[in-house]
Amino acid sequence: MTQDNKTSADYAATLLRVSSGVLFLAHGLLKVNVFTIAGTVGYFESLGLPAVLAYLTIIAEIGGGLALIAGVAVRVVSLALIPVLLGATWVHSANGWLFSSEGGGWEFPLFWVAAQVAIALLGAGAFALRVPALNRVLGQLA
Repeated sequence: MTQDNKTSADYAATLLRVSSGVLFLAHGLLKVNVFTIAGTVGYFESLGLPAVLAYLTIIAEIGGGLALIAGVAVRVVSLALIPVLLGATWVHSANGWLFSSEGGGWEFPLFWVAAQVAIALLGAGAFALRVPALNRVLGQLA
């Protein structure tokens, strides 16, 4: 599809993809720059989770955020980020529903799951970096 044939749905998909990517990038960088990697690992361990999940979460949030912003492998990336969000939903579940609750509630990460499903269904939209070889490898899911 050429740029001239883009529809409002393509632009809406782009807005959702890029804004979600920016949020993932921000959350990943928050874990690195503010909480620190060691602090994030310690927090995961305090929840009874293995340290490796902290590292994987940081990589998923930063790498996934960048991929969404660029529009690379969007469907696969958005689906791969859902387990991270379900984990965040679990972590925040004891804090109540509203994310404005102390420690944050579970409404935001669960909504973000729905957004990732929407992105997976919509695809990359407009202004996405198309990587034909990657698309072939991923079975045209990107």
